[in-house]
Amino acid sequence: MSEPLSDSALDQLFRTARTYNAYLDRPVSETQLHAIWDLAKFGPTSANSLPARIIWCVTDAAKQKLAAFALPANAEKILKAPVTAIIASDNEFYENLPELFPHADARSWFVGNAAMAETTAFRNSSLQGAYFILAARALGLDTGPMSGFNNAAVDEAFFADQPHVKSNFISTLGYGDPASIFERSPRPDFARFNRIA
Repeated sequence: MSEPLSDSALDQLFRTARTYNAYLDRPVSETQLHAIWDLAKFGPTSANSLPARIIWCVTDAAKQKLAAFALPANAEKILKAPVTAIIASDNEFYENLPELFPHADARSWFVGNAAMAETTAFRNSSLQGAYFILAARALGLDTGPMSGFNNAAVDEAFFADQPHVKSNFISTLGYGDPASIFERSPRPDFARFNRIA
């Protein structure tokens, strides 16, 4: 049985963690990118489907290519961040299910049912994107998840060889600059958005 995390750990993951608009001039290593994945991959997905596909834009060329398809304010963030990750969904994730979920013929649930496959891929890649954020925070890094980009253009530029992979959202990554954040927006209490049935 797991024990509750310390208050300092909960602060780092949730209560004092923030979405950053800019980063300190500190590099993020490829080892750290691997470490984020090696934590995030353990988050649950339907039938262990793991449909997220991530491109980590670390070179100037990759960042410039991505920034060209983003809103101007987001483009500036992409160009200045140490890393920007493209979190995408593989709509043919089910081809890996014989390996990833060998307990049942899960591949057959999705073959020939594109709508179900796309819904499952999008939902679970979104979950994996959240795990990415928490893994980064757990490792002492900060993120800046965002939309505000041309998904179709990003897909053509980065996934042309995999037309079944579609971008979901992007996120900058690094050591957040406290000067780049606003006062925290409201987070309502339980009673406002919850109901126990």
